[in-house]
Amino acid sequence: MKINKFLENKMPAAPLKIIVMDSIKDLGEKVNDYLVEFRREINQPYHDSPAFEGYTMDNYTIRFQVPRFGSGEGKAILNETIRGKDLYIMLDVLNNSLTYEMHGYKNHYSPDDHFQDLKRVIAATAGKAHRVTVIMPFMYESRQHKRTDRESLDCATMLEELYGMGVNRVITFDAHDPSVQNSAPLCGFDNFTPFYQFLRTLLSNITDLTIDKDHMLVISPDEGALNRAVYFANVLGVDTGMFYKRRDYTQVVNGKNPIVAHEFLGDNVEGKDVIIVDDMISSGGSMIDTARQLKKMKAKRVFICCTFGIFTDGLEAFDDAYEEGIFDRVITTNLTYRIPELYEREYFIEADMSKFLASIIDFSNHDVSMEKVTTPTDKIRKVLSYYNK
Repeated sequence: MKINKFLENKMPAAPLKIIVMDSIKDLGEKVNDYLVEFRREINQPYHDSPAFEGYTMDNYTIRFQVPRFGSGEGKAILNETIRGKDLYIMLDVLNNSLTYEMHGYKNHYSPDDHFQDLKRVIAATAGKAHRVTVIMPFMYESRQHKRTDRESLDCATMLEELYGMGVNRVITFDAHDPSVQNSAPLCGFDNFTPFYQFLRTLLSNITDLTIDKDHMLVISPDEGALNRAVYFANVLGVDTGMFYKRRDYTQVVNGKNPIVAHEFLGDNVEGKDVIIVDDMISSGGSMIDTARQLKKMKAKRVFICCTFGIFTDGLEAFDDAYEEGIFDRVITTNLTYRIPELYEREYFIEADMSKFLASIIDFSNHDVSMEKVTTPTDKIRKVLSYYNK
């Protein structure tokens, strides 16, 4: 059954409109194309009713501008009305490829710049939208989600600030710690995971996998990713394992206690294919170290699946590790900016999230239960059954 069958005879909450910030333009265009396709295919007998005005369109995006003054200050301008619309604002706070001029110098956007532009766009709506949903795949400041010393609580502050501006809900993916939503418990917060897309991408590109307890293992590279690994392993019907990071708490380097070693807890990996799952690849040092230890333990192949591939220190370390045979493939989503050089690498595979994100928006606009979208268990098992045949 097509997923949009669940939306037949369902009335939208309000006419759908999307603001696609420049930081996420490529993904936003794909999402818009899918929404156009969904609305044309759906059997909606009441689409001529005034209540369904604007239901079927060629484009759901809004024309807008976020210009900068020479001083670096900015503003947001909406070039069409959003009164009474169900508005979705998409942005990628990690896109550092965008630039702006300030005092004659070219500055690259930081996450702070993207967040300020988001607030400018929200302010430009002036409370006229029916409701406002922010789609922020990588949650701004999500790595600063808890207080362990005299330090700021940036992620919680961000959520409170957005809800204070009238945002009804925040949609994010694979949040570093979803419990940060407790900072604003009466407001909407949805956290989605890409396990189905990971598996489908992996099975589409690697055709000789045997998915059972004797041939595969799902590994968490640290304690924080254990829940992801346990769920993925249970759905696949394989065992799981975990590395924990032994740190030197006498030092602080770049805001973190340096890792001394990765210790493994789990079953024997010898001769097995291993899938490492985590939310992000930042510098990638700990991920490579994890893969290296798995190879020393005689793992057959190592596949790295991470939602966000940031690669803050470039690709040289991954290139060297791949040449050494430390890992076999890296799969990341297209939810955030990827450096162009990544597509030239033989080991890289992209998991496309555009159709999934379009389905989330479509279901949300109809105020329909997200169960069919948020629970990929049945879809994963269906893909596994087809693959095994």
